[in-house]
Amino acid sequence: MFQYQVPKRFTDLNAGGHVDHGVLIDYLQEARTEFLLSAPGPVPAMLDSGVLVTGHWVEYLAPIAYRTPTVDAEVWVDQVGGARFSISYRLSDDGVPVALARTFCVPYDLEVGELRRLAADERALLTQAVAEPVSVQPLGKVKPTELAQARPMPLRVRWADLDSYRHVNNVKFFDYFGQARLELIAGAGPLRPGDPWVVARQDLDYRLPIDFRREPYQVRTGVARVGTSSCEFVADIVDPADRRCFATARSVLVSVDEAGRPEPITEPVRKLLTARQASD
Repeated sequence: MFQYQVPKRFTDLNAGGHVDHGVLIDYLQEARTEFLLSAPGPVPAMLDSGVLVTGHWVEYLAPIAYRTPTVDAEVWVDQVGGARFSISYRLSDDGVPVALARTFCVPYDLEVGELRRLAADERALLTQAVAEPVSVQPLGKVKPTELAQARPMPLRVRWADLDSYRHVNNVKFFDYFGQARLELIAGAGPLRPGDPWVVARQDLDYRLPIDFRREPYQVRTGVARVGTSSCEFVADIVDPADRRCFATARSVLVSVDEAGRPEPITEPVRKLLTARQASD
């Protein structure tokens, strides 16, 4: 099993003084990249020819503070197919488990601009490292009907959002969905300082790459379920001109008090969330 210490940055912290949930996805990417670059044979070269992320399943177990300079990551291949493979992670901070995750990947030919199958030697090397996947169950695909009452938000891509493949990096999608969720919740009134909401689970499915352009895309955010202290959000990113879908996301957030303990969702926020919930 591959182990890597992901360096923290002070700018990784959010308003609550913890590493932001979207930054944790960047930690997964750093650990995954080091894992692939450290592999023998043709595997490191796959990053140059192209590897696309098609999905993430992420379970957040505990907040990450800035007590230590690194986050400890365990990384391994958990499944290999003819044209795809998936990777599992266990992350801990100062000995405390903080996240479990799986990432789903496909090889890509950047020169041709098409998905490709794994070469025989690539598949053989990846298969050598296969172990049981981490225990994270999927939240389920987003259904179009769940977005019937969704709130639209214009999305302007920044030049800095692009990666070496000249598409928006997979990590940035989490920022887009997170911004849209908070703007929806803020419709009930200003958010208090700190962390009134924490992300407990998040799944993201990538459909198409997002290119840089000056015209905004659109994030649509709806509500699938409202509980006592938690809420399940659904969202997608679309082109407002032709309705092409670039990604979908399902996430579970928990309302917490200043000590980080679950607390009931306030009535103004509950009313707002219920209005964005699609009828059965």
